[in-house]
Amino acid sequence: MNFDFERDHQRCLDKLIWATRQLNINTTERDLSKIAELIVQAMTGRWRSFHTPDHIFEVGGSDNPIEVLAALFHDLVYVQVDQSVHFNLTFYITPFVREFRENLYIRDREDLGNDPMFDLVMEVFGFTPSQQLSPFGGQNEFLSALVAVKVLESFIPPSLILQIIACIEATIPFRPHKDGVSPAARLHERLIAVNESFQLGLSPEELVEAVRQSVRMANRDVGSFANPNPKIFLDGTWDLLPETNHNLRFTNSYTVNQYRVALQKMEGFMNFLKPDLVFQDYAGEPNAETYQSLLTRAGKNLETARLYLGSKLFTIALLEALSQRFGRNIPLSTIMGELNPEGLNVGKLEDFLPDISNNYPPQNSLEEDVFELLEKGRYSASSYDLKNSPLTTLMVKIMGFERIQQLHDNAKEFFEGKLDGESFLAVCDPMVVEIITNSLIKLFDNRKAALMRAS
Repeated sequence: MNFDFERDHQRCLDKLIWATRQLNINTTERDLSKIAELIVQAMTGRWRSFHTPDHIFEVGGSDNPIEVLAALFHDLVYVQVDQSVHFNLTFYITPFVREFRENLYIRDREDLGNDPMFDLVMEVFGFTPSQQLSPFGGQNEFLSALVAVKVLESFIPPSLILQIIACIEATIPFRPHKDGVSPAARLHERLIAVNESFQLGLSPEELVEAVRQSVRMANRDVGSFANPNPKIFLDGTWDLLPETNHNLRFTNSYTVNQYRVALQKMEGFMNFLKPDLVFQDYAGEPNAETYQSLLTRAGKNLETARLYLGSKLFTIALLEALSQRFGRNIPLSTIMGELNPEGLNVGKLEDFLPDISNNYPPQNSLEEDVFELLEKGRYSASSYDLKNSPLTTLMVKIMGFERIQQLHDNAKEFFEGKLDGESFLAVCDPMVVEIITNSLIKLFDNRKAALMRAS
């Protein structure tokens, strides 16, 4: 992804200046410029495609200075995406965290020294010395909050820092209720304890409001799940895929298997999610009507994503099975044709697919939405994948969504090695297998003809 460092730095600086002025914080523009540089460098790492400067500006909103500041810091550390902690951030982290056998741990109490602000961060998150940090249990948010505290503590009072940390903690995603208590309610309990033990002087009403603003920011962090347009929601999903599947960055060399694994992980994630794991509410934030609307739209988007991803996953299973007839690590571009071939007139598999009538028209609004997504494409183009899905569209026309879903278990057995490629192809619709095989032959003949012309 291409970033404009100067533009993003200026936008970040503008946010910092506005927020500190709103909070009556005295600091220099030069110091804020250094902070903006730290933030933007971390947010524009090589593997970032969704968790970028645009994301943090959107998550912060424009009305609440605490939320604006928290959002600027909340995704600084993302170990799964960056494959490490950005070098410039280690200065703030290593006094408190160590690495052992590729896992991160909070240092032992005797090695931490006396740092009340670090203790404050631990208590807000409910973490303890010597604890192993989990990538899916708040590791990135905790480390991002730690950086925020160490950067801001010299000029922002602890009572405001507490509220910033609370906002970052609330962005730990997809947490269920425990013993009937929501993550936001548990955060409120910890804030009460921290406010008392650190004598920060926040009133009960201010502590409730701290949680409400945390929930507000956290809901914006996952706001794409409630986008009224499923095409835009899936755009975000496709931006996420290369962040944790780095092979997809190499557009014309990632293999059929690598693409399938990326889709398979995302499909599994979407099947796990439920709307009430995505969005939070607390003390009337958001109001009941808005919250229900968020849940309803998220439910629809998740349902759309499951059918869309499941259909595409079945397609890639069939392609993977066919590709095993001539190799084990075949680039997807070998089968589908290159993306963005820089002006070269190269053939693509879709050029040789027959135009057939739809034997299985959509049976409901969900199938209508997904069929349109497959046939016409997601909202925006992707650098590593087709916007539309001509091959899956063909399969749906011949087999229908219901039959494709029925064969999901067979596809999973193939992925797990319980079913070989030929056995999987044998349970697929023979017409589909024949059409794709013949289209591949025509594609390869086209390449052969081009090679012969060149010689």
